[in-house]
Amino acid sequence: MTATQLPSVAAARGRARRRRRPSPSRAALPLLAPFCLLFGVFFLLPIGYAVQESLYTVHRSGLGFGTPERVFAGFDNYAKVFDDGVFLTGVRRLLLFGFVQVPIMLGLALLLALLLDGAAARWKPFFRLVYFLPYAVPGVIAAIVWAFLYTPQISPFGLDLLAEDVVLGSIGNIVTWTWTGFNMLVIYSALQAVPRDIYEAAAIDGAGPLRIAWQIKIPMVRPSLVLTAVFSVIGTLQLFNEPSVLSDVTTSVPKDYTPLMWSLQVALDRNDYALGSAIAVVLAVLTGGLSLLFLRLSSWMTARGAR
Repeated sequence: MTATQLPSVAAARGRARRRRRPSPSRAALPLLAPFCLLFGVFFLLPIGYAVQESLYTVHRSGLGFGTPERVFAGFDNYAKVFDDGVFLTGVRRLLLFGFVQVPIMLGLALLLALLLDGAAARWKPFFRLVYFLPYAVPGVIAAIVWAFLYTPQISPFGLDLLAEDVVLGSIGNIVTWTWTGFNMLVIYSALQAVPRDIYEAAAIDGAGPLRIAWQIKIPMVRPSLVLTAVFSVIGTLQLFNEPSVLSDVTTSVPKDYTPLMWSLQVALDRNDYALGSAIAVVLAVLTGGLSLLFLRLSSWMTARGAR
């Protein structure tokens, strides 16, 4: 073999090794396959089935005693969603709920995370566990316990917290008690990822704990705040467990108190699965739209603040 042939042989061997070596994307496919399968079966497939069901309706002849016939209805079910004021009333109620409850919950979560991250904090593992414990309690169980505490006859508060004008705030208290610890843990984890050198440099420059928290810590965890806010918006529009439990305790919370409750009532009590599917699809689109709008608004505000 001549010296001129050596580079070509080495190049050929390099190409052969590259062909034998799998690309990173192909190597990741076996790892992603279980998630993709479960995501498609338990998420995409139900959504597609709900959309399909929402486009049909069932007709019964002979005063309702005839054989039911499934016919294509187009967007008639979606028109019924908006013709009935129940859906819009429920959405307005949830928007009011989220406008008040979400800032309070995230504010408390941020405050607790900052307190735990402070240099003077003691027993951090203990308090992390205490703050997180309400989230570990199943939502239905927590709602039942709070329902007993709210019942005027046995309530230790001495107030009727299930009255029509305050029951929405009572539901907000349950949600805040349940989810503040979870959001605190997300924000606290983000704080732990911030290098301690930044705090030490700020302290050397004369910055106190409050100034460090306001000008360094909070801006550094802004992505986590946005993430928890998006999750909170989604959870607000899907509010179901707490009002559903309280609806069995008080008349102040009817069975159609939230859009998701109304969807379940229409599908099961009225046996109208098509209209129930249409309500669920509209609610999903509304949830996705508001979440996207919030993300765009957060990005715009972040870009504006960076200037």
